Amino acid sequence: MIEIDYLKIGKASDIEDPKERIVYRLLEILPGALSWMTLVGIFVLSWQKPLLVAIFAIIFDFFWFFRIVYRSFLLHAGFKKMEKYEREDWLGKLRNLKDKNWRQYYHLIILTLYKEPLEVIRPSISALLKTDYPKDRMIVVIAAEEKAREEIKHTVALLEKEFRDKFFKFLVVWHPANIPGEIAGKASNETWAAKTVKEKIIDPLDIPYEKIIYSSFDADTVVFPKYFSCLSYHYLTCPKPTRTSFQPIPLFINNIWDAPFFSRLFSFSSTFWNTMNQASPENLVTFSSHSMSFKALVEVGFKQTNVVSDDSRIFWQCFLKYNGDYRVCPLFYPISMDAVVAKGYFRTMRNVYKQQRRWAYGAGEVPYLLFGFLKNKKIPFLKKLRFGLVTIENYWSWATASFIIFFLGWLPLVLGGPEFNQTLFSYNLPRLLSRLMTIAMVGLIVSAYFSIVLLPPKPPKYGKLKYAALALEWLIVPVVMLIFTPLPALDAQTRWMLGKYMGFWYTEKLPR
Repeated sequence: MIEIDYLKIGKASDIEDPKERIVYRLLEILPGALSWMTLVGIFVLSWQKPLLVAIFAIIFDFFWFFRIVYRSFLLHAGFKKMEKYEREDWLGKLRNLKDKNWRQYYHLIILTLYKEPLEVIRPSISALLKTDYPKDRMIVVIAAEEKAREEIKHTVALLEKEFRDKFFKFLVVWHPANIPGEIAGKASNETWAAKTVKEKIIDPLDIPYEKIIYSSFDADTVVFPKYFSCLSYHYLTCPKPTRTSFQPIPLFINNIWDAPFFSRLFSFSSTFWNTMNQASPENLVTFSSHSMSFKALVEVGFKQTNVVSDDSRIFWQCFLKYNGDYRVCPLFYPISMDAVVAKGYFRTMRNVYKQQRRWAYGAGEVPYLLFGFLKNKKIPFLKKLRFGLVTIENYWSWATASFIIFFLGWLPLVLGGPEFNQTLFSYNLPRLLSRLMTIAMVGLIVSAYFSIVLLPPKPPKYGKLKYAALALEWLIVPVVMLIFTPLPALDAQTRWMLGKYMGFWYTEKLPR
């Protein structure tokens, strides 16, 4: 049997051994197969077994009703905790750690740059200067793409001129184009930069890797003032800092006032989803901008350069590398990023779809972790079972739940035939589910409230009635979600199922 480093697998064709390649290929098919079997099955069973489907619809809707109510409480608790984190004097707490010299620790911040304009990335770096953590303990790196050099060289030159003397080290790294085996995107760019920093700064200065806290940021990531002191405190006080990633709460609000309503709804929904997930740290996986130990990053071989979903993949790399002894520590402290805004309404709509599809393409983590579980015998079985089921269910429900909730209440009536339609059960089915979903609107009310609370200061061009309009937008969430939630997920899973692999899709950023 041909041995392979299973931590570096991007897709089935990366595996040379024919038997193992077939196993991995079947695991790639699994998420899409489960979703399509579910959707086809509800049509077939609505025709053949309408009573069975009707009972399932009631059980499923009750399950989601209680899930929505439960998650509404989690959302409220998460934002209360975030408010507490923002008020906390994290730098003071660091200074009170008598047994640890916190000033020995450095923050390595890498911001990846493709074609983002100066107006997007400059506020991100300026925000680093406004934090309360000592700047002489920050290494800031602009990871720029060589293939976009002509478009961004002026931006990079301005950034270098303005910020090169403001931090302990400020470095610009150009990622070469067309490196064999790489997928052009954030992961390959960031990995090239991280290796360069290690070679040019960290190793020559002999800085211990465990005393470097690494933050992976997009060009539009704006940190809040206490982020690094909060992060440092958690790094220094958690049981195993080099076996832990740290996940802040992402707020997609930098340009939220300029975003069309559907982009705004998805931006808040992503924020709410991640806030609720923080309440279940045992199942938490890194998403978007996050931080971790540089020691772990080096030991795992840096981020894979042959994947699209690098932010979640780095967690699974570490999880498999350390035999399941790796976790995510939730930071109930916010960072902010851009909502999807493009030139034109329909272009923005297309970009929202493509961003959702790119995130849903993370279904590729299912074959990666399941194959890793087969190869790694040291991870406890129950831990494998829990993470495997949770991950599969997340992607399955992403692609199917909206369709089941909105269609299963009437499919048995349409396809079940006159025999079923004459029963008392068929008469009460749509009424029961309709009332249940009406009560579940409490989730939308909670979401509308927190979306108003999270808004940055209102631009002068908008009147006070704008707040009412923003709240009322949540009434159309069911329609928007039906289009922009399951369809991109099915698209992404079907690509994995058919072996039509995606490359990294860059989200267009406009000046704010």
